[in-house]
Amino acid sequence: MSQPDAHLLIVDDDERIRELLGRFLRKNGFMVTLARDAAQARRLLAGLQFDLIVLDVMMPGEDGFSLTRSLRERLTTPILLLTARGETEDRITGLEVGADDYLAKPFEPRELLLRIAAILRRVPAPEAHQPKFLTLGGLRYDIDKGELWQGETHLRLTGTEQSLLRRLAASRGEPVSRADLIEDLGRGGGGDEGDNSERAIDVQITRLRRKIEPDPREPRFLQTVRGTGYMLVVD
Repeated sequence: MSQPDAHLLIVDDDERIRELLGRFLRKNGFMVTLARDAAQARRLLAGLQFDLIVLDVMMPGEDGFSLTRSLRERLTTPILLLTARGETEDRITGLEVGADDYLAKPFEPRELLLRIAAILRRVPAPEAHQPKFLTLGGLRYDIDKGELWQGETHLRLTGTEQSLLRRLAASRGEPVSRADLIEDLGRGGGGDEGDNSERAIDVQITRLRRKIEPDPREPRFLQTVRGTGYMLVVD
């Protein structure tokens, strides 16, 4: 995750520190929301998603340790604890309740940036949203079920055609070599070696085109990539 994309929640009961941190982090490219205590942080977290929480430990009412322990029951959002206490026992407590890192006050602003950057680098990038269906002109391909539909009509595919379309759909927009198709499909269902296997793939592609292309002689969706193999292009 790149830093300019990150939305941080800063929770600190000291208004001066809270505002200074907000200005500093915004200046360094972050989106920042501020909360004065655990109660306000909970309200914000109920309606917004954050990439990282910077949380002061020593707050009146519910402290940072308690809030971290509670949040870990339902959230995986990274948490960086800030505290005026730097004792080993407090650091251990912070990590035990679920914090990702711990920074004792006073600290250098650059160190805070480095800690935040290190945490964000460890956070897996969010998976791209995967559509349930792919559109091929007037046809609809159900990715999860591997089924091809024309309106409400289910179009029958052979086992090999299903496997072939599923493999190409998984790499849609990118060429897939004949060799990869042979390997993935068990040598294209033909069981032959070398050129014969590649020929078997070509035959299956031709049959599949008859079912999904408006004009199989001028393929629009299942395209040949010269010197490589085939590529599925969707609407």
